[in-house]
Amino acid sequence: MKIDLFNHFFPKRFFEKFIDTGGIRDIGKRVRNIQAIHDLDFRLKVADEFGEGYTQFLTLPAPPIEALGSPSESPEAAKIGNDGLAELCQKHPERFIGFGAAMPMNNIDACLKEMERAVTQLGARGIQIYTNVQGKPLDDPEFFPLFEEAARRDIAILMHPTRGADFPDYKTEEKSLYEIWWTLGWPYETSVAMSRIVFSGILEKLPNLKVVTHHLGGMVPYFEGRVGHGWDQLGSRTSDVDYKALLKSMKKRPIDYLKMFYGDTALFGARAGTICGLEFFGVDHVLFASDTPFEPTPGLFIRETIKVIDSLEIDTADRNKIYFGNAQRLLKLAKPVGQA
Repeated sequence: MKIDLFNHFFPKRFFEKFIDTGGIRDIGKRVRNIQAIHDLDFRLKVADEFGEGYTQFLTLPAPPIEALGSPSESPEAAKIGNDGLAELCQKHPERFIGFGAAMPMNNIDACLKEMERAVTQLGARGIQIYTNVQGKPLDDPEFFPLFEEAARRDIAILMHPTRGADFPDYKTEEKSLYEIWWTLGWPYETSVAMSRIVFSGILEKLPNLKVVTHHLGGMVPYFEGRVGHGWDQLGSRTSDVDYKALLKSMKKRPIDYLKMFYGDTALFGARAGTICGLEFFGVDHVLFASDTPFEPTPGLFIRETIKVIDSLEIDTADRNKIYFGNAQRLLKLAKPVGQA
């Protein structure tokens, strides 16, 4: 049994209204050429390869909802997207076990209303947000009500990285070259967002908050020494801010807060990275995901990720936690078809 936690699909109405028009230049160019991202019949055909035990938990692909309109326009885009995802889950429950609702993050009041509607009326089992909101960090006080409400409702937040070519790699340049903004920028984005959530005290205030980081925590697991012993010396490198006082005020080490996050296995078949992330987060905080359909050929990321997980030197009980058990527990999901 396998629950593919973090993969993406555009419902028909949402795709036609916001994506196929070409209004979002870079993302639109890419996704219009991916058949499995909006063609339901083709998507189901790709999934057929992985048997009856394979099911997907759906989220919308990029761009973030807030990129689709003003604060007065984005709530309608979120509503259309979430209605479409809910309909897919209702019509194909054996294929799509649930969905994470999209949030119009440039309108926090609308976010809270849409969260309530999506959870109570549509049956959403989580929400999806991005690592920044049009350049604004997630630890900005503006967004705390969203975290607070997610914790109160005990629903998971699926956190997706976002950064564009307009974020240069050097101060002397105007844009990022060679798609570095994606290849290296997105893992950095995830790591920064996690760190800001930690140091802003959000996890101290909301200790039961559940945040799933796409791509297994970005850079954080690989840099365990730097975020561990390195941040145990927070303030030793800074003279204009008293970070030592901040460090003393924290109830745990920074690394212990970082290990409160969850991570998915969407590493495109990277076995060493998967082992690194699993050792960092622990088996109870790692969930199977493929990031389909962004693979070079249909089904490749699912196939390669399964190959990696099956090769891990862990027992069957732990492998089952990664494949479906952790998702069932975290998202309060129904059991996959065929499981007693």
